[in-house]
Amino acid sequence: MPQIGWLEILSVVIIAILVLGPKEFPIALKKIGSYIGKFKNTLSNFQKEVSEVTKDVNLEEKISPKNNKTQKEIDKNG
Repeated sequence: MPQIGWLEILSVVIIAILVLGPKEFPIALKKIGSYIGKFKNTLSNFQKEVSEVTKDVNLEEKISPKNNKTQKEIDKNG
């Protein structure tokens, strides 16, 4: 995976300032930060939901104490 160095970051910032202008650049940074925050929040919520679903699935697959079969085997064989 390629790494981004300080020179590349500085180049992008300078180009962004030239394209957007010094007045619009801070506004653009705030918007980008807001979008990144929303994306992280959405990703975190998605991970929580996946974790909850996998916990539920793992609870269903626990070994039955009667005959040491998993719940899947019991459902499959009846």
